[in-house]
Amino acid sequence: MVVYKVFKYLETKLDRAGFAYVNIQRTPILTRIDVYVTDPGRVIGRKGKSINELTSELSKKFGLENPQLNVVEIKDFYLQPRIIAQRVCKLLEIGKKARPILHFTLKKILDSGAIGAEIVASGKIVAKGGRSKSLRVAAGFIPKSGESGRLVRSAHVTAYPKSGAIGVLVRIVPEGTIFPDKKPIDKSKLELPAVVRHAVEEPPHFPGEKV
Repeated sequence: MVVYKVFKYLETKLDRAGFAYVNIQRTPILTRIDVYVTDPGRVIGRKGKSINELTSELSKKFGLENPQLNVVEIKDFYLQPRIIAQRVCKLLEIGKKARPILHFTLKKILDSGAIGAEIVASGKIVAKGGRSKSLRVAAGFIPKSGESGRLVRSAHVTAYPKSGAIGVLVRIVPEGTIFPDKKPIDKSKLELPAVVRHAVEEPPHFPGEKV
């Protein structure tokens, strides 16, 4: 329960730093917290001021014994489900159409090395007053259950455009993932749907991304 609370706290606190996920390991003498973000500078702050304040907050709010915060930079933006889901949500909130957004994003995920990916947007995708519906795009190998299903990275984020809430689920299988019941997958043999290959929706830049 504490781990989940810490995750939700950091998710909100470090949103502008491109928060992706956190690993927490407790030992008899300290609590090691590895925070994965796209823009470490926002977490560390000038002369380490921000990270020191954050470490103190984690200790006081969650009773963590001797927390040691380690900031890890993420460079593979398009292989991080939470970051992708947030990006899609932000585009939906500014009025972009869901279908081209999902197609372009799926293409970028696979171009970045994933051997499988799925994006599902569910809710008020159409104009205000329309019925709720679900839109799914997927390509490559994506196991749904069993031991293999646990190796899939996933995240769910909710967008709040004027039309109403839209839930965005992103599932990604990074290149090199080894499944216990399947031979290694050759990414070069994966076929992308034509509508995905030619997607042209331009995304906003990620925090820390060089342009």
